[in-house]
Amino acid sequence: MVTMETMGLEPFTWRDGERTIRYGRGVLRDAVDVLGGPGYLLLTTERAAQAAPHVVDAAAAVEHVRAGRVDEIAGELRERLGAAPAERLVALGGGRAIDVAKALAAGSAGAARALAVPTTLSGAEMTAIHRPAAGVPRGTPTVRCAVVVNDPALSASQPDPALAASTLNALGHAAEAPCTPLANPVATLAAHRAARLLATAWPAVREPGTAPGAPDRDALALGSLLAGYSIDSAHYGLHHVLSQTLVREAGAGHGPANAAMLPHSLGALAWRFPRQHEQLAAVFMEDPLAVVGRLTTLATATRLRDIGVEAGVLAHCADVAAERAELDNTAPRADRAELLALYEAAW
Repeated sequence: MVTMETMGLEPFTWRDGERTIRYGRGVLRDAVDVLGGPGYLLLTTERAAQAAPHVVDAAAAVEHVRAGRVDEIAGELRERLGAAPAERLVALGGGRAIDVAKALAAGSAGAARALAVPTTLSGAEMTAIHRPAAGVPRGTPTVRCAVVVNDPALSASQPDPALAASTLNALGHAAEAPCTPLANPVATLAAHRAARLLATAWPAVREPGTAPGAPDRDALALGSLLAGYSIDSAHYGLHHVLSQTLVREAGAGHGPANAAMLPHSLGALAWRFPRQHEQLAAVFMEDPLAVVGRLTTLATATRLRDIGVEAGVLAHCADVAAERAELDNTAPRADRAELLALYEAAW
C-alpha cells in the first residue's frame, strides 16, 4: 500500500535541466554506466572507496580528498593536475569530496563536469553551493553536479550517531529554505516533504519515548535529496552561516556543527518567520524544537562543547559570521551580538 510516508521511495530517474538524478535502492550497481562509463577522475575517501569498489575500479585515476577546507583542497588539486584535470570529475563521498569536484569543474571553464555518488546526507550533490578553488577568480559561476547516483544503501550508510547528525544538517536545509527571499512554492513543498521524511525515519522521533531503533535509510536518503533541492533553489541564511563558520574557524565536523546549532538557530528563525514555523510544526504534527531535540540526542551532539569546540573561539566565530553576506537572507539580519549569544547558548 502506498502512503504519504512511502510515496517516492521507489527508484526513479529525474531529469532536471542540465542534470540527471538516479535515486533508489540498488542503483549503485549501475553507477558506472550512469556516470558515462569507465575513465573518469575519481575524488573519494577511504571509507567511501571501500563501500563502492566497482566505482573505484572504473576510474582512470583516483585522488583521495584529505580533510580540510574545500577551497584549499581544490586549489591544490588544480595546481597539481591542471585547470581541467578530466572531462568527468566523479565524487564518491560526502559533502567535502562533492564540493571539491564542483569547485574543480567550476574552475575548468566548461571543460569538466562534476558527477556525484553521495555517501552522506550532506545534500551537496543537489546544490550549486560551494566555495571556489583557490586560484580561481572571484565571481566565477558555481556549478551543480551533472549526474547524481543516490543509493540509500550508500548515501545513508553512516553509523547511527553520525547519521543522526547528518539528518540534522539536511533538516536545517528544509527548515531554512522556506525563510529566504528566494523561497518559492516548489522549494517549500520539497522542504516540507523532506522534513517529514527525515524526522519520521527515526523511530525515537516518530514515536516519542520509545527506544532508539534502526532508521529508515531510504526515507533519510530521499529526504536529504529533497532538502538539498530546496536549499539550492531558495539558498540559505542564518543557520548555515552559524554552522559553516564553526566548521571553518573552530574545526567542528560539518554534521555535528549543524546538529548542535539547529535547536538554537531554529528558535531564531521561529520569531522572525512565525508562519513558516507554524507550517513546519504542522508537517511534524508537534513543536519542531521537540523533534530537533530528540535528534540531537541521537547524534550525541547536544552542545558545542560535546563536539570539541572551545569556548575561547566563539567570539572569533561571531566576528567572522557577522561579515557573511548570506546573513542578508534572514531578515532582520543578525548582528554580532545575536550571533555570539546563539553560539554561547549552544556551547
